[in-house]
Amino acid sequence: MTSKYETFDRSRLIVKPLAERVHDLHLERWLSLSDPTPEFEHPDLAAVAQRAAAAKSNGNAVLLMMGAHVLRAGVNRHLIDLMERGFISHLALNGAGVIHDWELARIGATTESVARYIRSGEFGLWTETGELNEVIAEAAREGLGLGENAGRRIAESGFPHKELSIFAAAYRLNIPITVHVGIGYDILHEHPNCDGGAIGAASYRDFLIFARTVEKLEGGVMLSFGSAIMAPEVYLKALAMARNAAHQQGRQIRNFATAVFDIVPILGDHRRELAKSDPGYYFRPHKTILVRTVADGGESFYFRGDHRATLPALRRAILDIS
Repeated sequence: MTSKYETFDRSRLIVKPLAERVHDLHLERWLSLSDPTPEFEHPDLAAVAQRAAAAKSNGNAVLLMMGAHVLRAGVNRHLIDLMERGFISHLALNGAGVIHDWELARIGATTESVARYIRSGEFGLWTETGELNEVIAEAAREGLGLGENAGRRIAESGFPHKELSIFAAAYRLNIPITVHVGIGYDILHEHPNCDGGAIGAASYRDFLIFARTVEKLEGGVMLSFGSAIMAPEVYLKALAMARNAAHQQGRQIRNFATAVFDIVPILGDHRRELAKSDPGYYFRPHKTILVRTVADGGESFYFRGDHRATLPALRRAILDIS
Protein backbone atom coordinates (compact mmCIF):
# COMPACT_ATOMS: atom_id res chain seq x y z
CA MET A 1 0.00 0.00 0.00
CA THR A 2 1.31 3.47 -0.84
CA SER A 3 0.47 6.85 0.63
CA LYS A 4 -2.26 8.86 -1.05
CA TYR A 5 -0.36 12.09 -0.38
CA GLU A 6 2.30 13.70 -2.56
CA THR A 7 5.78 14.34 -1.16
CA PHE A 8 8.28 17.09 -1.90
CA ASP A 9 10.67 16.23 -4.75
CA ARG A 10 14.11 16.99 -3.33
CA SER A 11 15.79 16.64 -6.74
CA ARG A 12 14.56 20.14 -7.50
CA LEU A 13 16.73 21.69 -4.80
CA ILE A 14 19.87 23.72 -5.45
CA VAL A 15 22.57 23.01 -2.83
CA LYS A 16 25.48 25.45 -2.67
CA PRO A 17 29.01 25.22 -1.22
CA LEU A 18 29.72 26.67 2.20
CA ALA A 19 32.23 29.04 0.61
CA GLU A 20 29.25 31.01 -0.72
CA ARG A 21 27.59 31.35 2.70
CA VAL A 22 27.96 34.37 4.97
CA HIS A 23 28.85 32.97 8.40
CA ASP A 24 27.77 34.65 11.62
CA LEU A 25 30.42 33.03 13.85
CA HIS A 26 34.14 32.71 13.14
CA LEU A 27 37.19 31.28 14.92
CA GLU A 28 37.78 34.36 17.06
CA ARG A 29 34.51 33.56 18.84
CA TRP A 30 36.02 30.42 20.40
CA LEU A 31 37.74 30.99 23.73
CA SER A 32 41.10 29.61 24.71
CA LEU A 33 41.40 28.34 28.26
CA SER A 34 43.33 31.48 29.23
CA ASP A 35 40.93 33.99 27.70
CA PRO A 36 38.88 36.09 30.13
CA THR A 37 35.23 35.12 30.36
CA PRO A 38 32.23 37.08 31.64
CA GLU A 39 31.98 37.12 35.40
CA PHE A 40 29.62 34.62 36.98
CA GLU A 41 29.30 33.73 40.64
CA HIS A 42 26.74 31.62 42.45
CA PRO A 43 26.91 30.11 45.94
CA ASP A 44 25.77 26.69 44.67
CA LEU A 45 28.50 26.26 42.05
CA ALA A 46 30.88 24.76 44.60
CA ALA A 47 28.24 22.22 45.64
CA VAL A 48 27.74 21.04 42.06
CA ALA A 49 31.51 20.92 41.54
CA GLN A 50 31.90 18.78 44.66
CA ARG A 51 29.25 16.36 43.46
CA ALA A 52 30.91 16.08 40.06
CA ALA A 53 34.28 15.39 41.67
CA ALA A 54 32.75 12.77 43.97
CA ALA A 55 30.98 11.10 41.05
CA LYS A 56 34.25 10.93 39.15
CA SER A 57 36.06 9.40 42.15
CA ASN A 58 33.33 6.81 42.66
CA GLY A 59 32.91 5.86 39.01
CA ASN A 60 29.40 7.29 38.76
CA ALA A 61 28.00 9.13 35.78
CA VAL A 62 28.49 12.83 35.11
CA LEU A 63 26.11 13.51 32.24
CA LEU A 64 26.16 16.79 30.36
CA MET A 65 23.22 17.50 28.08
CA MET A 66 23.12 20.66 26.02
CA GLY A 67 21.59 22.65 23.23
CA ALA A 68 23.61 23.85 20.26
CA HIS A 69 23.84 27.40 21.57
CA VAL A 70 26.40 26.18 24.09
CA LEU A 71 28.82 25.48 21.24
CA ARG A 72 27.98 28.83 19.68
CA ALA A 73 29.02 30.44 22.98
CA GLY A 74 32.60 29.48 22.11
CA VAL A 75 33.34 27.21 25.07
CA ASN A 76 34.46 24.08 23.21
CA ARG A 77 37.92 24.10 24.76
CA HIS A 78 36.44 24.28 28.26
CA LEU A 79 34.26 21.26 27.53
CA ILE A 80 37.17 19.33 26.03
CA ASP A 81 39.36 20.14 29.03
CA LEU A 82 36.71 18.79 31.42
CA MET A 83 36.44 15.67 29.27
CA GLU A 84 40.20 15.16 29.28
CA ARG A 85 40.29 15.53 33.07
CA GLY A 86 37.57 12.89 33.45
CA PHE A 87 34.83 15.15 34.77
CA ILE A 88 32.37 14.39 31.97
CA SER A 89 31.44 10.77 31.31
CA HIS A 90 28.75 11.36 28.69
CA LEU A 91 27.74 14.24 26.39
CA ALA A 92 24.28 14.48 24.81
CA LEU A 93 23.28 17.05 22.19
CA ASN A 94 20.49 17.81 19.77
CA GLY A 95 20.89 17.54 16.01
CA ALA A 96 22.01 21.15 15.60
CA GLY A 97 24.95 20.48 17.91
CA VAL A 98 26.65 18.01 15.59
CA ILE A 99 26.07 20.37 12.64
CA HIS A 100 27.84 23.28 14.35
CA ASP A 101 30.67 21.01 15.47
CA TRP A 102 31.12 19.59 11.96
CA GLU A 103 31.13 23.00 10.28
CA LEU A 104 33.50 24.50 12.84
CA ALA A 105 35.99 21.66 12.51
CA ARG A 106 35.79 21.76 8.74
CA ILE A 107 35.90 25.48 7.87
CA GLY A 108 36.47 27.36 11.13
CA ALA A 109 33.07 29.05 11.00
CA THR A 110 29.43 28.19 11.53
CA THR A 111 25.93 29.66 11.84
CA GLU A 112 23.96 31.38 9.13
CA SER A 113 21.36 34.11 9.32
CA VAL A 114 17.87 32.66 9.12
CA ALA A 115 16.52 36.11 8.28
CA ARG A 116 18.97 36.45 5.39
CA TYR A 117 18.69 33.03 3.78
CA ILE A 118 15.07 32.04 4.38
CA ARG A 119 14.00 34.78 1.97
CA SER A 120 15.91 33.24 -0.92
CA GLY A 121 15.21 29.64 0.06
CA GLU A 122 18.92 28.95 0.58
CA PHE A 123 18.76 28.43 4.33
CA GLY A 124 20.42 25.17 5.34
CA LEU A 125 21.20 23.98 1.83
CA TRP A 126 24.99 23.82 1.91
CA THR A 127 26.97 20.98 0.35
CA GLU A 128 29.59 20.30 3.01
CA THR A 129 27.04 20.37 5.82
CA GLY A 130 24.91 17.86 3.93
CA GLU A 131 27.84 15.43 3.89
CA LEU A 132 26.91 14.66 7.48
CA ASN A 133 24.00 12.71 6.04
CA GLU A 134 26.54 10.26 4.55
CA VAL A 135 28.20 9.94 7.97
CA ILE A 136 24.81 9.16 9.50
CA ALA A 137 23.97 6.60 6.82
CA GLU A 138 27.32 4.93 7.46
CA ALA A 139 26.59 4.84 11.19
CA ALA A 140 23.31 3.08 10.53
CA ARG A 141 24.95 0.53 8.20
CA GLU A 142 27.79 -0.20 10.60
CA GLY A 143 25.69 -0.33 13.77
CA LEU A 144 27.31 2.77 15.26
CA GLY A 145 25.79 5.68 17.12
CA LEU A 146 25.28 8.94 15.27
CA GLY A 147 27.54 10.88 17.61
CA GLU A 148 30.11 8.11 17.69
CA ASN A 149 30.53 8.03 13.92
CA ALA A 150 30.54 11.81 13.57
CA GLY A 151 33.33 11.93 16.13
CA ARG A 152 35.24 9.17 14.37
CA ARG A 153 34.99 10.84 10.99
CA ILE A 154 36.10 14.23 12.30
CA ALA A 155 38.95 12.69 14.33
CA GLU A 156 40.22 10.77 11.30
CA SER A 157 39.76 13.68 8.88
CA GLY A 158 42.13 16.34 7.69
CA PHE A 159 39.76 19.08 8.83
CA PRO A 160 41.91 22.10 9.75
CA HIS A 161 40.13 22.93 13.01
CA LYS A 162 39.27 19.50 14.38
CA GLU A 163 41.02 20.32 17.66
CA LEU A 164 37.89 22.37 18.46
CA SER A 165 35.54 19.44 17.88
CA ILE A 166 33.93 18.03 21.01
CA PHE A 167 32.82 15.04 18.92
CA ALA A 168 36.38 14.23 17.86
CA ALA A 169 37.57 14.68 21.46
CA ALA A 170 34.86 12.36 22.77
CA TYR A 171 35.80 9.71 20.23
CA ARG A 172 39.49 10.03 21.10
CA LEU A 173 38.76 9.78 24.83
CA ASN A 174 36.22 6.93 24.52
CA ILE A 175 33.47 9.09 26.03
CA PRO A 176 29.96 8.45 24.71
CA ILE A 177 28.57 11.45 22.81
CA THR A 178 25.00 11.04 21.65
CA VAL A 179 22.79 13.01 19.28
CA HIS A 180 19.06 13.08 19.89
CA VAL A 181 17.36 14.08 16.65
CA GLY A 182 13.84 15.26 15.96
CA ILE A 183 12.93 14.66 12.32
CA GLY A 184 12.42 17.95 10.52
CA TYR A 185 14.25 19.98 13.16
CA ASP A 186 17.62 20.21 11.42
CA ILE A 187 18.92 21.60 8.14
CA LEU A 188 20.29 18.16 7.27
CA HIS A 189 16.72 17.01 6.71
CA GLU A 190 16.30 19.41 3.80
CA HIS A 191 19.00 17.71 1.74
CA PRO A 192 18.37 15.27 -1.12
CA ASN A 193 20.78 12.76 0.46
CA CYS A 194 18.95 12.65 3.79
CA ASP A 195 17.87 9.13 4.78
CA GLY A 196 15.22 9.29 7.48
CA GLY A 197 15.57 5.60 8.26
CA ALA A 198 19.31 5.98 8.84
CA ILE A 199 18.77 8.97 11.11
CA GLY A 200 16.23 6.98 13.10
CA ALA A 201 18.50 3.96 13.45
CA ALA A 202 21.63 5.91 14.42
CA SER A 203 19.90 8.36 16.75
CA TYR A 204 17.87 5.62 18.41
CA ARG A 205 21.08 3.72 19.07
CA ASP A 206 22.33 6.92 20.68
CA PHE A 207 19.24 7.00 22.88
CA LEU A 208 19.93 3.46 24.07
CA ILE A 209 23.57 4.35 24.71
CA PHE A 210 22.33 7.32 26.72
CA ALA A 211 19.88 5.19 28.70
CA ARG A 212 22.71 2.79 29.56
CA THR A 213 24.71 5.69 31.02
CA VAL A 214 21.67 6.82 33.03
CA GLU A 215 21.79 3.41 34.73
CA LYS A 216 25.00 4.67 36.36
CA LEU A 217 23.45 7.92 37.62
CA GLU A 218 23.06 6.81 41.26
CA GLY A 219 25.59 8.97 43.12
CA GLY A 220 26.19 10.96 39.95
CA VAL A 221 25.30 14.29 38.37
CA MET A 222 23.15 15.33 35.42
CA LEU A 223 23.97 18.76 34.00
CA SER A 224 21.71 20.47 31.46
CA PHE A 225 22.88 23.54 29.56
CA GLY A 226 20.39 25.48 27.45
CA SER A 227 18.07 22.70 26.31
CA ALA A 228 14.41 23.43 26.91
CA ILE A 229 12.98 20.35 25.18
CA MET A 230 15.54 17.72 24.19
CA ALA A 231 17.33 17.39 27.53
CA PRO A 232 14.33 17.10 29.85
CA GLU A 233 12.39 14.82 27.52
CA VAL A 234 15.21 12.42 26.58
CA TYR A 235 16.45 12.29 30.18
CA LEU A 236 12.94 11.60 31.50
CA LYS A 237 12.36 8.59 29.26
CA ALA A 238 15.84 7.18 29.80
CA LEU A 239 15.49 7.54 33.57
CA ALA A 240 12.18 5.66 33.48
CA MET A 241 13.86 2.80 31.60
CA ALA A 242 16.87 2.77 33.92
CA ARG A 243 14.71 2.77 37.06
CA ASN A 244 12.50 0.01 35.64
CA ALA A 245 15.52 -2.25 35.16
CA ALA A 246 17.08 -1.22 38.49
CA HIS A 247 13.94 -2.05 40.46
CA GLN A 248 13.99 -5.57 39.08
CA GLN A 249 17.54 -5.93 40.42
CA GLY A 250 16.71 -4.49 43.84
CA ARG A 251 18.59 -1.28 43.10
CA GLN A 252 17.54 2.36 43.19
CA ILE A 253 18.49 5.38 41.12
CA ARG A 254 17.44 8.34 43.21
CA ASN A 255 20.48 9.69 45.06
CA PHE A 256 21.95 12.02 42.46
CA ALA A 257 22.14 15.72 41.65
CA THR A 258 20.75 17.66 38.72
CA ALA A 259 21.72 21.17 37.64
CA VAL A 260 20.16 23.34 34.95
CA PHE A 261 22.04 26.24 33.38
CA ASP A 262 19.78 28.52 31.34
CA ILE A 263 18.63 32.11 30.88
CA VAL A 264 14.98 31.65 31.83
CA PRO A 265 14.06 33.29 35.15
CA ILE A 266 12.62 30.92 37.75
CA LEU A 267 10.80 32.87 40.42
CA GLY A 268 10.69 31.49 43.93
CA ASP A 269 12.00 28.07 44.93
CA HIS A 270 13.27 26.21 41.87
CA ARG A 271 12.81 22.93 43.78
CA ARG A 272 9.03 23.36 43.85
CA GLU A 273 6.71 22.78 40.92
CA LEU A 274 4.63 25.74 39.75
CA ALA A 275 0.86 25.68 39.31
CA LYS A 276 -0.44 24.85 35.85
CA SER A 277 -1.92 28.33 35.70
CA ASP A 278 1.62 29.77 35.80
CA PRO A 279 3.30 29.99 32.35
CA GLY A 280 6.55 28.91 34.01
CA TYR A 281 5.01 25.49 34.61
CA TYR A 282 5.66 24.72 30.94
CA PHE A 283 9.42 25.29 31.17
CA ARG A 284 10.27 21.60 31.16
CA PRO A 285 13.77 21.78 32.65
CA HIS A 286 12.21 23.17 35.80
CA LYS A 287 9.46 20.66 36.48
CA THR A 288 11.25 17.63 34.98
CA ILE A 289 14.93 18.05 35.81
CA LEU A 290 14.77 20.20 38.94
CA VAL A 291 11.65 18.82 40.63
CA ARG A 292 10.00 15.58 39.54
CA THR A 293 12.97 13.32 38.83
CA VAL A 294 14.79 14.18 42.07
CA ALA A 295 11.72 14.23 44.32
CA ASP A 296 12.60 10.98 46.09
CA GLY A 297 16.13 11.59 47.27
CA GLY A 298 18.04 13.76 44.82
CA GLU A 299 19.02 17.41 44.88
CA SER A 300 18.74 20.08 42.21
CA PHE A 301 20.39 23.40 41.40
CA TYR A 302 19.58 26.24 39.02
CA PHE A 303 21.99 28.74 37.49
CA ARG A 304 20.79 31.61 35.34
CA GLY A 305 23.34 33.13 33.00
CA ASP A 306 24.98 33.13 29.59
CA HIS A 307 26.77 29.88 28.66
CA ARG A 308 29.92 31.85 27.85
CA ALA A 309 30.02 32.72 31.54
CA THR A 310 28.45 29.75 33.32
CA LEU A 311 30.30 26.84 31.75
CA PRO A 312 33.78 28.32 32.32
CA ALA A 313 32.66 29.21 35.85
CA LEU A 314 31.66 25.61 36.51
CA ARG A 315 34.99 24.41 35.15
CA ARG A 316 36.85 26.79 37.47
CA ALA A 317 34.80 25.59 40.43
CA ILE A 318 35.62 21.97 39.62
CA LEU A 319 39.32 22.68 39.22
CA ASP A 320 39.38 24.66 42.49
CA ILE A 321 38.42 21.56 44.47
CA SER A 322 40.37 19.01 42.45
